[in-house]
Amino acid sequence: MANPSLSKSGGDPGITPLSPSHIQQSDTDQVQSGPSFVVVVAIDFGTTSSGYAYAFTKEPECIHTMRRWEGGDPGVSNQKTPTTILLTPDRKFHSFGYAARDFYHDLDPSESKHWLYLEKFKMKLHTTANLSIDTEIHAANGKRVKALDIFAYALAFFKEQALKELSDQTGSEFDNSNVRWVITVPAIWKMPAKQFMREAAYKSALVSRENPEQLIIALEPEAASIYCRKLRLHQMVDLGTQTTQNGFSPNDNVGSGMTQAKEHARRNRQSRTFLVENVIGELWSELEEGDRYVVMDCGGGTVDLTVHQIRLPEGHLKELYKASGGPYGSIGVDYEFEKLLCKIFGQDFIDQFKIKRPAAWVDLMIAFESRKRAAAPERTNPLNINLPFSFIDYYKKFRGHSVDHALRKSNVDFVKWSSQGMLRMSPDAMNTLFKPTIDHIIQHLTELFEKPEVSDIKFLFLVGGFAESALLQQAVQNMLQGRSRIIIPHDVGLTILKGAVLFGLDPSVIKVRRSPLTYGVGVLNRFVEGKHPPEKLLIKDGTRWCTDVFDTFIAADQSVALGEMVKRSYTPAKPSQQVIVIHVYCSEKERAGFISEPGVRKCGTLRLDVSGTESSAPRREIQTLMQFGDTEIRAMAIDVSTGRTVKASIDFLSH
Repeated sequence: MANPSLSKSGGDPGITPLSPSHIQQSDTDQVQSGPSFVVVVAIDFGTTSSGYAYAFTKEPECIHTMRRWEGGDPGVSNQKTPTTILLTPDRKFHSFGYAARDFYHDLDPSESKHWLYLEKFKMKLHTTANLSIDTEIHAANGKRVKALDIFAYALAFFKEQALKELSDQTGSEFDNSNVRWVITVPAIWKMPAKQFMREAAYKSALVSRENPEQLIIALEPEAASIYCRKLRLHQMVDLGTQTTQNGFSPNDNVGSGMTQAKEHARRNRQSRTFLVENVIGELWSELEEGDRYVVMDCGGGTVDLTVHQIRLPEGHLKELYKASGGPYGSIGVDYEFEKLLCKIFGQDFIDQFKIKRPAAWVDLMIAFESRKRAAAPERTNPLNINLPFSFIDYYKKFRGHSVDHALRKSNVDFVKWSSQGMLRMSPDAMNTLFKPTIDHIIQHLTELFEKPEVSDIKFLFLVGGFAESALLQQAVQNMLQGRSRIIIPHDVGLTILKGAVLFGLDPSVIKVRRSPLTYGVGVLNRFVEGKHPPEKLLIKDGTRWCTDVFDTFIAADQSVALGEMVKRSYTPAKPSQQVIVIHVYCSEKERAGFISEPGVRKCGTLRLDVSGTESSAPRREIQTLMQFGDTEIRAMAIDVSTGRTVKASIDFLSH
């Protein structure tokens, strides 16, 4: 037993751990015996598009995807709606998705500049280094709004849509308390971003703070992995095998398989209900105990990779290597297109045009989107992109010469002007726009496959909307050189959504995860001459202490089982103390000796509310249990002398 804790109120590193230990609970006492839900609704809140799906707990094999949205895009058959949101000039919620885009587009330019239109805002949670409740994002007209409000509006919109559909289905008003909600996030997101999503859910009244377990945060590639286990052979395209699926031979080019798969998906889509068979899919039956596979989730904003190993007989999953990836989603291609426009027409003009004619800029990007989807390795004919009239008109006013003149004058030779008012891009020019993003993905994949934990990978599942890109498929094929079979599920953009519903029905399917970071706290240890640096010496009441020692709760890439707890005991410095605040530190490195080392940063606070637990015991011991094996980090605590629960919370958002 170490020395009594010297924790001061305010949580300086003056804490000595009383009893460091890891305990593994058996699976049974870990299953939450909370309220039973009638239905699970999953929301896939994507960077570029979003949607929801649901299943009733009585018929878990029936997954229903949301109704058709009003106003789709030509050439983009999708059941999701764009992640776009429109607020009125006085910042009230107006509309979401296609409705927001179409309304904004139809506004008069003099009016539209007062409305707040937001798109692709989810990436802000990934890219903001010190994310907080007050983080702001920019609308198309340059005005700033609180990110939390925008996320809450979006979740409230999905809540309303889903409850309306459930009410219609069941024939009576459907009560939100009967729903277990699941929200998907990228696996590479840090804890602050996950907590931000949860805060937005509380703000939108999706769930209440009193019932946190009504909402589960699911990791996107994990959800995809759970769904991929259920695939039948007719529900996917296997790149590079010699067997025929859906009646086409894989030696036809990559694209044609996807085209037929899309057609197959389109015919199936009329029903909107997917039957997930309880048996394990045929593909899965080829997997044996211990087999490994990678899920590569390629979305609009991020690319996320997880490495899973199968555990039979139940087919539980174990994560073999911590989630990795980065901001290499398909919007990278849009940024390259924007850079190309800046090169031709000048950065000053493009910046000005976006602010002065925001709706026309949105139009131009929609036009680019449909051509972007037509890019393919074998394509020989050019791609035409419509320039909105106001672009041509505003450019002439701005520069005093025509768009045509700008194209001739710029030394971009693979983009020409066609007399019908279009930009004509050669296929090579389009492929060049994809290159930086695809290069990032391939470089990451190459590095991942070099890790010892990532050897002998049987399958690579390509999922997410960007996985439909023939250019990306070909690049992955070239990189793998047949080392793993590449599998693409049909309706690849809905894979995560359907998997998230399955995860909500049984969150314990993933039994072992890897910690993305090393977490711990600063403590005092007895000073040992020769071992501890002299500048860390603190003498207190005649005892020599070493300060700032990093007490590791869990190390980066350490495997943690679901329900496994890290246990520590803390003691209030004064009997009258109401709250113990302990700073939590983290590091990318597996080992940290001191909290003052480079690379170690303060990332959160653990708060123990010890008010009302005064006891006659001379020293109160507060036993804290932290859980790292789930998709979010949780804490609970008990006062050992009284056995009463102490309110414990772990916060990663307040700075």
